[in-house]
Amino acid sequence: MQDFENNKSVQDAINTLEGAAGTAQDQADYAARKAQEYARAQAEANGIQQPRFSKAAAFNANGDPTDENVVSEDDIEDDDDTDYTQDDCDTVEATPVGDDAAAIISDLQGQIEILKQTVASEHDKMIRAVAEADNIRKRAAQDIERERKYALEKFVNSLMPVYDALEKALEYSDRNNEATKATLDGVENTLALFLKEMQSFGVDQVDPTGQPFDPNFHQAVSMVPSADVPNNHVLSTMQKGFTLNGRVVRPAMVVVAKNG
Repeated sequence: MQDFENNKSVQDAINTLEGAAGTAQDQADYAARKAQEYARAQAEANGIQQPRFSKAAAFNANGDPTDENVVSEDDIEDDDDTDYTQDDCDTVEATPVGDDAAAIISDLQGQIEILKQTVASEHDKMIRAVAEADNIRKRAAQDIERERKYALEKFVNSLMPVYDALEKALEYSDRNNEATKATLDGVENTLALFLKEMQSFGVDQVDPTGQPFDPNFHQAVSMVPSADVPNNHVLSTMQKGFTLNGRVVRPAMVVVAKNG
């Protein structure tokens, strides 16, 4: 006996059956008619005379015969020669139509909206994360540049007493003494060389004598009345200051002129 379950024609017929029925009831009636045709074809193939019924019980959507769902033999239309199994006819499932389809579409649209909101939220988080990473990078670059520029600050501070000692040696020496003139010249050259080398590393001397007083770079020791120097200008510098790449390492100690 032919294996109808694995027959490709049977499978194609099942697909055609599922697509043809528009509603659950139509599918059930259609399956019942094909089941009767299949049973009759099987009986004729085996040499058995299939009795004719005036009415054949149809199967409803659940596969159970009912008194209401009946078709007459005359209603059975001749279709193609495709064979079907009874099990295939019984397992036909109705596709959702009407309100069910609308409910499914509405549910899918709701899920799409939720996914859109999730994507927007994740995109916003990504933008914030990128901005924060960029800010961290900029701050790190600024910290590195600051450390590079001012890494020598402590070292420059430690050299200030050396400069002060050399300067005081020149200030309190007798320039007219021939015995010490060569030594003083050597000290003066050493001090000039010291300042030149310091300047190559970004260290500048601050000598504000005669300039307006600037509290950012100058430290006022006292204020002295003066008719020769404008008011609030530096009258004299007691100790020179130094800066490292524009930052004050040591403010200049000054005397400020006061008029009136």
